Amino acid sequence: MARFNLVRFGLVAGLVVLAGGAVVLTAAGSAWWWFLAGPLLAPAATGVYDLVQRRHSVLRNYPVLGHARFLLERIRPEMQQYFVERNFDGRPYDRNVRSIVYQRAKGTAAEEPFGTERDVYADGYEFLVPSLAPVAVPDSPPRVRVGGPDCSRPYDMALLNVSAMSFGSLSANAILALNRGAALGGFAHDTGEGGLSEYHLRGGGDLIWEIGTGYFGCRTRDGDFDPEEFSRQAAQDAVKCVSLKLSQGAKPGMGGVLPGSKVNAEIARVREVPVGQTVVSPPYHRVFSTPRELVLFVARMRALAGGKPTGIKLCVGSRRQVLAVCKAMLAEGVTPDFIVVDGSEGGTGAAPLEFADHLGTPLTEGLHIVHNALVGTGLRDRIRLGASGKVATGADLVKRLIQGADYTNAARAMMFAVGCIQSQRCHTNRCPVGVATQDPRRARALDVGDKSLRVRRYQEATVASALRIMAAMGVDDPSGLAPHQLRRRVDPRTVLSYAEWFDWLEPGQLIAEPLPGWAEDWAAADADRFAG
Repeated sequence: MARFNLVRFGLVAGLVVLAGGAVVLTAAGSAWWWFLAGPLLAPAATGVYDLVQRRHSVLRNYPVLGHARFLLERIRPEMQQYFVERNFDGRPYDRNVRSIVYQRAKGTAAEEPFGTERDVYADGYEFLVPSLAPVAVPDSPPRVRVGGPDCSRPYDMALLNVSAMSFGSLSANAILALNRGAALGGFAHDTGEGGLSEYHLRGGGDLIWEIGTGYFGCRTRDGDFDPEEFSRQAAQDAVKCVSLKLSQGAKPGMGGVLPGSKVNAEIARVREVPVGQTVVSPPYHRVFSTPRELVLFVARMRALAGGKPTGIKLCVGSRRQVLAVCKAMLAEGVTPDFIVVDGSEGGTGAAPLEFADHLGTPLTEGLHIVHNALVGTGLRDRIRLGASGKVATGADLVKRLIQGADYTNAARAMMFAVGCIQSQRCHTNRCPVGVATQDPRRARALDVGDKSLRVRRYQEATVASALRIMAAMGVDDPSGLAPHQLRRRVDPRTVLSYAEWFDWLEPGQLIAEPLPGWAEDWAAADADRFAG
């Protein structure tokens, strides 16, 4: 910390002192001192400006030196891409995505010259099908009513919302900026599993309170679920939905991980854990062990939450286990109000590389499994589907709606909107822009007022882009989208629509006469055990 402060303030103070001394010597004696004063005045003034300006977190934390990053952006975009635009697993991240997010967050145009940079003849290339009869773009974006027959307080969800990111993983200022942005834009903010903090509540945004295996915010001293505390917290007006996290895309089968360097007194108080100790949530829930117990616990949560929409979040693994949960829903007559499918391509600030690379179902296949399982069991109209995992652009949003989702959540793109430069130091507590750190001297660089506006602008522009894309496809409402409107190149000579690429079940088909590819899993699925 002392070294960080020396770099941050010592350099600027030294420049100011040297420049001021040179000016005094010039005034007192020889004009030759201007040869020293001149070159020192410019960086000294720049350093002072960098410390007080609010638009660039990098410059607030790294005055003068931080301009090197922007120089790279101007003279060699591909160099800047190589150094800072890398995915969490080390592979290059599409630079157009970050460019679009940044431009939309800043309120600037998102058009780029020279056309696509993608190889449209590469295997796996996907494209949306435009119409020769496009329609007018709707005046306002549609909302998705979340709340099944057992929900007494439904919520109208936006098409794009803030995905789960906990206080602890993110700084207080980052959480507050996301929440104020959600309040300004009228969309929801998922708290992540780290509990409800004052920064989630202060901004006025609608909250989806996520409960993980650690039961942070509603846990007993021995780490079990505390129904009374849960009911008290869920009763707050800001909490619009509650979500039970079963697994996370970037690390399915693991609980959340918060390095001890980030567990300060405030985090410890919110999560009810010891200060300075790494927090590793259990990989499994204590409150249920079978599909039947899971759906009954969802019903219990909804009752404790006063009838607010209650759902689950998972990264899909075995299709047979998904079908087992559906059988439990049918047997008990109980359904969640929503299910969020988290793709294995989702990001995280702390997880083993092997988990991020090799475990879990990607979002496309995960959505297909859950959507069709619900359709095939006749439950789809009772449950809304959310999709999360590298959702960043309007095109991403439209693709996920076609694949079965009702709405989407974004985490990484929202982090970009609040200033993340993907330096991959999330786990070290040394985030250079104050997003993923609990160091207050680093976090102060993130100006809440400026970044909350960027979050709102990004979400608004991305949803508007999705509506324009749908209009170009001849659709004025998500209900008009269909699998044949999304196509994939499967080899250099073959393109298939999603209607051809995947099987799509009819309502109740699993109960009446399952397709051969589904019949074995449906027969083996058991409401009383999670068998793979």
